[in-house]
Amino acid sequence: MMYDNDIKLRLRRFEGQARGVLRMMEEEQNCKDVVHQLSAIRSAIDKAIACIAASNLEQCLLEEKGQDRSKLVKSAVDLLIRSR
Repeated sequence: MMYDNDIKLRLRRFEGQARGVLRMMEEEQNCKDVVHQLSAIRSAIDKAIACIAASNLEQCLLEEKGQDRSKLVKSAVDLLIRSR
């Protein structure tokens, strides 16, 4: 599967956020602020997973014309469920 630049940019963004959280911890900043930033990272990761799964489903639907589409959709939903 080809991963577009948007997904890679998302990964780089929360990679930077994680480094920022580590810096906050080293500076012994308020735990509420650290948790808030960790929640933002988790949300960004969830969105990246959803984008990848949606892109994969779209690609599968276009390429696998002979397959049962409901089976492909179920597979994509299962992938999203396992990611949580």
